[in-house]
Amino acid sequence: MSDSSEEARSGAAGTGTVAHNARVWNYWLGGKDYYDVDQAVGDHVTGVYPAIGEVARADRRFLGRVVRFLTEEAGVRQFLDIGTGLPTAENTHEVAQRHAPEARVVYVDNDPTVLAHARALLTSAPEGATAYADADAHHPDTILEAASKTLRFDRPVGVILLGILNFVLDTDEARGIVRRLMSAVPPGSYLVLSHPTQELGGEGNADAMAFWNENAEPPITARSRAEIESFTEGLELLSPGIVSCSAWRPEGEQDAEVAQFGLVARKP
Repeated sequence: MSDSSEEARSGAAGTGTVAHNARVWNYWLGGKDYYDVDQAVGDHVTGVYPAIGEVARADRRFLGRVVRFLTEEAGVRQFLDIGTGLPTAENTHEVAQRHAPEARVVYVDNDPTVLAHARALLTSAPEGATAYADADAHHPDTILEAASKTLRFDRPVGVILLGILNFVLDTDEARGIVRRLMSAVPPGSYLVLSHPTQELGGEGNADAMAFWNENAEPPITARSRAEIESFTEGLELLSPGIVSCSAWRPEGEQDAEVAQFGLVARKP
């Protein structure tokens, strides 16, 4: 997908007029599903904050390690992936069903481009299930209702919120979203969260986010370790705690630290 495509030339659904997070993230990950406006914003952000591409890649690798841990070691067979973004390599259901073919995954996003690509490309193993919900992270009850058609909430669920709460600008609201989601899943469920910060050497995030909020959507915010820790109230943080997502149980040679917190917490 590029601005040279027929869809882009026709301006279908207005998708090529304003940079959007899912497509810019896809560009940083080396994908092809973006428009010229997304590339332009992505390049400018990279100029202001050169580490952003590595943040994107480290966040993706964090997802793979966490899903492997949850399926292989924690025995989780259900996943609710909110703010999934455009499909790329090592998607949640691919990693989970590689280790547990019966795993069931619900992807949630409110970008029609993401949903169209997901439905076309993300197919489940026959033993499991993969479903998609058109919903906004600001509306957890809508998400839970849609997910209940595929997931059983009397069995543990891995609730995945990677790089999505940063688009919920009010911290109290973000905290309430996590609380509502985790209240709906049983003990033995897990919260997986990543979030940008101006800590961990991420001071350059301030200018990059200011540019983003003037030129792209949706608007974004960074949070401190203490703010992110508040999302885990009532949950048990797994070792190594709240760390750069690149430092969460690295496999082999550890990636460089990035300004993106990552954590996994268990509902007791």
